[in-house]
Amino acid sequence: MATAGQRLRTTDQASASGPPETVTTESALATLVDELSEVPRYALDTEFHRERTYWPRLALVQVAWRSQPEGYPRVALVDPLAVDPAPLAKVLGGPGVMVAHAASQDLEVLGRACQLLPGKLFDTQIAAGFLGYGSASLASLVERFLGLRLAKGDRLTDWSRRPLTASQVAYAASDVAYLLELADVISEQLALRGRLSWAEEECATLFARPLSPTEPLEAWWKLRDNRQLQGVSRAIAQELAAWREGKARALDVQPRMVLPDLALLSIAHSPPASASTLRETRGIDVRHLRAGAEQEIMAAVEAGRALPPGALHVAQTEQVSKELRPAVSLASAWVAQLSRDEQVDAALLATRTDVVDFLSGRAGARLGEGWRARLVGVPLRRLANGEASLALDGHGRLLLEDRPVVAAGGARA
Repeated sequence: MATAGQRLRTTDQASASGPPETVTTESALATLVDELSEVPRYALDTEFHRERTYWPRLALVQVAWRSQPEGYPRVALVDPLAVDPAPLAKVLGGPGVMVAHAASQDLEVLGRACQLLPGKLFDTQIAAGFLGYGSASLASLVERFLGLRLAKGDRLTDWSRRPLTASQVAYAASDVAYLLELADVISEQLALRGRLSWAEEECATLFARPLSPTEPLEAWWKLRDNRQLQGVSRAIAQELAAWREGKARALDVQPRMVLPDLALLSIAHSPPASASTLRETRGIDVRHLRAGAEQEIMAAVEAGRALPPGALHVAQTEQVSKELRPAVSLASAWVAQLSRDEQVDAALLATRTDVVDFLSGRAGARLGEGWRARLVGVPLRRLANGEASLALDGHGRLLLEDRPVVAAGGARA
């Protein structure tokens, strides 16, 4: 494995390969697509804005690739404000592996811009999680594994303004320039620990996640203090939040611009009996009631009142039986300890939802499949069945230990 100093020289040489190419024409994009379609791997990142819109507005696509296996990386910046990026679908649908960092939002953006997702993906943030780095930034991983400090840029810069400044170009290029090398080093370490297949399996799960930001009937889960809602207030919150989500999508605006959270919660807690009462609700402004919204809000309130109990969508963590709640708490504590022992990000090992799914016996529970079954699922099943117990080792560390089986009559087997 190369030393940090050797890697530093390599990345210095890579950065000396020239400034990034800016792609602003259909012909230049076609040439880039043809070249990328021939390489086994390419790095990709996107810059976008969604502060005022529901759907992300793509502002830049950065790609890096090697023309030769040991060659210096080349970088290109595709300007979607000057050329339609849709032809990149040929690259995404090709045999090459897309290397990205924290790719979930990039997948959403690419899905809308190119109507296609990559066939293969290696996410360096996910992969680093199997080496103990939880939700690590690209800059921190590049410094840790490559011995290079990326230049700090303004991550809140306006990427929709043209022309891009020199600092913007440099910052955007640095997001992909070292991804391929970073992926190489992380993959080497994962292979040494026998975890490369774990990372590849986890990266593939990104494709199974919904690309839309929120399922409308689950939008009310994101409301602050939603657990304080009781009875019919929960049903009204569900229907009203679902209406707001759908409206925001149709208008391509942030949900809070359709109806603020304060107004939504106020309506759910004290449902208005009439339109005049609605206008007096805290958080409501006249602009929120225009273009038929007043009638639509009242209709959502009535739909909530009439909602059958079984039609209420509640988070799975709320569906845990009273008998299982102590087991979920114990299991979560043990998972946190296992994360430290195995140097794997706890969120990758098992979320609370994963624990609930597994202990509840739900079909397709993640802890019952693949590498998680052996590392997490089997021990948790023993804990839940009373075959094992948790104990402290005197240094604050939790141990999962075999529990003596008590035979009939109280004798230990």
